[in-house]
Amino acid sequence: MIDQNLIFSMIAAGVVGAAAGYLGSIMVLRRLALAGDVLSHVALPGIGIALLYNLNPFLMAFAFLFAASWLIWLLEKKTRLPTEALIGIFFVASLAIGVMIIPELEELGGALFGDISAIDLGDAVFAIVLSAVVFILGSRIYKGLVLGTISEDLAVANGVKLRKINLLFLALVAVIVALGVKVVGTLLMGALIIVSATAAKNLSRNIARYASLSTIFGMVSAPFGLWIARFYDLPPGPMIILVGIGIFLLSLLNRK
Repeated sequence: MIDQNLIFSMIAAGVVGAAAGYLGSIMVLRRLALAGDVLSHVALPGIGIALLYNLNPFLMAFAFLFAASWLIWLLEKKTRLPTEALIGIFFVASLAIGVMIIPELEELGGALFGDISAIDLGDAVFAIVLSAVVFILGSRIYKGLVLGTISEDLAVANGVKLRKINLLFLALVAVIVALGVKVVGTLLMGALIIVSATAAKNLSRNIARYASLSTIFGMVSAPFGLWIARFYDLPPGPMIILVGIGIFLLSLLNRK
């Protein structure tokens, strides 16, 4: 008998993993690899409020992530402080607040490590639609982000509106982190973003191949890790990350 719940979960994990790998390729290039891990913890207060008042966890997580992304963008613009320093401040504040307000230890475990077992067809469709939006918008700003990473002056001279695309990029990361919290949890979401991108970087000689491989590795590791976890009755979130780590280790054998 076909386990429909497993199929829906694998589809959702695959599309979220692909989008996470795609955005991760930019984060690794911009040396913001750890920023994805830190930013994922900003979702904790939103999840805590959702659990307390029986609200939609994704919407609340996204609301907090987007608000934090906007504040980080605004503070960076006003103060010229490094992005990673501002993200670090939001990280410790959000982690402390989230742990205090999440009511039950079991629910805290689900928030930290994910709980993809309850995903249905509606959740899978929702993940596909939002991931498609991330790919469409991400492809429009990808070249500008890469050019801005190489040289901000060169990007501005070529008409790239760095402030606007940086804000949009942070918003897209917020969407994927909010989706990924269900897959691997806030504690492991950063790894879902950066591991596939790092493996792809080992095997790539140009930006196009790098982005493509990062997407493929994310799309493969998430559902495959979920399938292994279900087959051997293991926690899905950590297993998804371990499969990604396995791909990274294999990439070291043929590093270009």
